[in-house]
This record gives sequence, structure tokens and C-alpha cells, in this order.
Amino acid sequence: MITAIPLTIVPLILFNILGYAGVDWSDELFGIVMVSGARWALTLGDLMITLGIVILFLEVLKSGRTSTATVTNHILSTVVLIVYVIELIVVDYAANSVFFVLTLIALFDVIAGFTITIRTASRDVTFGQGFDGGP
Repeated sequence: MITAIPLTIVPLILFNILGYAGVDWSDELFGIVMVSGARWALTLGDLMITLGIVILFLEVLKSGRTSTATVTNHILSTVVLIVYVIELIVVDYAANSVFFVLTLIALFDVIAGFTITIRTASRDVTFGQGFDGGP
């Protein structure tokens, strides 16, 4: 039953904890000087979006399975997406581009999950003895 829990809830919970604490998503975690001489800086928002993309990858892998937990996962993923959308509109610290991208990731999770499950289920259809009644 633990596989039915959508992983996209992890960035949602983490964002709410850090957002409520007043974290600035543009805070630089570290920077690296590239060979070109340009400096690349990783921000907390970049790290959060990267976490969301990794979670999306894991969710897409989970959606290839066919079980009752998969259906429950799709329903709960839709609920998580609704929470994302409501929070984006209502909560002040969620009105930023980092949370918007996380909301898009949750949307892609729902769409990909349903699409992959439907495609997988259509390939699992088997026919009995054949159309001509033979063995």
C-alpha cells in the first residue's frame, strides 16, 4: 500500500516546511567557476526543482505497473495536484516560479500516470482461443 502514495507529495511537504520558515528560494547554496570563466551558482530553488524532476522520473517508473495500488496512486496524485494548484493560488509564499514548476511537475505526473497505465493496460488484453474458435 505504500506504493500507492504519490512521491510528488515529498516536494510539496518540503516546500511548505521551508516556505513557512521564510526561506528565500534564490539563496545560493554554492557556486562553481567553469572552464569558460563564467560562474555557475546553484540556488535552493534550483535544488528543489531538481528534486521534483527526480521524483517525477520515479513516478513515471511506478506508473508502468498494473495493480490496484496503481489506481490508488493515480487518484492520490490527482488530489496532490489539486493541493498544489490551490496552494499556488491561495498561499503567499507559494506564489513564485519554483512552486509553479513543482505544480507543473505534479500535473505531468498525473497526465503521464494515466497515459502510461492506459497504454500498458491495452497491451495486456489477451484473447481466448482465437477468433475462429480453433485451439
